[in-house]
Amino acid sequence: MGEGCAEPELEASCAVPPSTGSHEWTDPRVRGLTSWAAVFGLRQYAKASLWILPLVGLVLGTLLAELAITLDGKDWPPSGWRYSATTASGVLSSIVGAMVALLGFVVTIGVLVVQQATGTLSPRYMRLWYRDRLQKAVLATFTGTFAFAFSLLRSIEANSVPDFGVTLAGVAVAVSLLLLLVYLNRFTHNLRPVAIAALVGRMGENVFSRGATRIRDAAPRADESEPSGAPTTVIRSERGGAIQAFNISGLVAEATRHDCAFVVTRLIGDFVLPGTVLVEVHGGTSTPDPDRVNGLVALGAERTIEQDPAFALRILVDIAIRALSPAVNDPTTAVQVINYIEGMLQSAGTLPLPGRYVLADDQGRPRLVLPGRDWDNYLQLGVCEIREYGASSVQICRRLRALLEDLLDTLPPARHPALRVELQLLQESVERVFRDPVRRAVAEAADCQGIGGRFGGRHGSPRRPHGPTA
Repeated sequence: MGEGCAEPELEASCAVPPSTGSHEWTDPRVRGLTSWAAVFGLRQYAKASLWILPLVGLVLGTLLAELAITLDGKDWPPSGWRYSATTASGVLSSIVGAMVALLGFVVTIGVLVVQQATGTLSPRYMRLWYRDRLQKAVLATFTGTFAFAFSLLRSIEANSVPDFGVTLAGVAVAVSLLLLLVYLNRFTHNLRPVAIAALVGRMGENVFSRGATRIRDAAPRADESEPSGAPTTVIRSERGGAIQAFNISGLVAEATRHDCAFVVTRLIGDFVLPGTVLVEVHGGTSTPDPDRVNGLVALGAERTIEQDPAFALRILVDIAIRALSPAVNDPTTAVQVINYIEGMLQSAGTLPLPGRYVLADDQGRPRLVLPGRDWDNYLQLGVCEIREYGASSVQICRRLRALLEDLLDTLPPARHPALRVELQLLQESVERVFRDPVRRAVAEAADCQGIGGRFGGRHGSPRRPHGPTA
């Protein structure tokens, strides 16, 4: 919902070093609890949980109340901060009721976010909204203040009042209200498609720059070749789910330990069924433990963005095509989202994307082959559905042409063939929909604002409408 939820998504799970010792896991129950995949799943659950941090606030509030009662017996605070038993009881009771009401208010906002996200944005965005740290901080402050005030109530007697604690409770209410105002400000400003697109776009570009760099840095020398021939054995998935992440260093270490090479058969983001071949094993002096290898592949109910920048692009495209649906009919929002899609495609286009990554051990011997998405995959994902759903929109046709021509101007020649194919498909779509020559000429123009901007690329150079191969 805001930038507070961006940082947890950038965790480089592929960099977590596994244990490479000779200890063998024999108890399946212990193995299931201690595998890297299980720990990764617990981290994902903790990030998306809306109750863990509020529970911590509840415990801390109770402990701070005990501390405040203890300090109150040390002839502190000053006499001006003294309260009668009736006043203290009334204040604390009001605070308890107010915190319960505010918790309900924030939960109501959460329900509205769910309705907004599933109706006009993308259900995939909900995975990011659950991780908003400010929202969790607000909930934790409310529960902590509730527990603090409630715990103080039991210590109020006719001749004994926790004056210091009552004062702190008032301060906690002020902090809670301030956080609530900040949260509402974020909620009203950042729950817009363009704000969400900016957040998701930044997250995707960060995954590109960090995760792809790690994989490229681990690649062996150019003269090393990946394994060929039939595999000696295969490792199948023990359960079903979407592939969320690989423990890259763990898979390399496991292959090195058995002096073999692993060839991963599925992309991050793919959904696999139980029994699906996940890894092909080539060569080796011993047979790897399938359970151990499965423990280095994280599966879940849906994709995550940690090692999957295409998931961020998927969310952006979903928001754009929902805006283009007849029920919404908001091409301007789609044009705004395309701005951030272009940023992600720009980042992807400047990186080497071979489609397959061969990772080596310390001696430079190939140990792990990972499939990857090449430039054509990212480009198709970014523009194909938007072109099809927005074929009748002049704004979309003009903005997509500006996007493709901008990328032609800025990306290296190796990226141009795929861009020219997309330009040709866009031209054919325009000719098919806009039969009238005058309207077709308008739709063929490149416009970075859809309608109302200058013809030309990002540098502002004038450009006349032209065919896809000009």
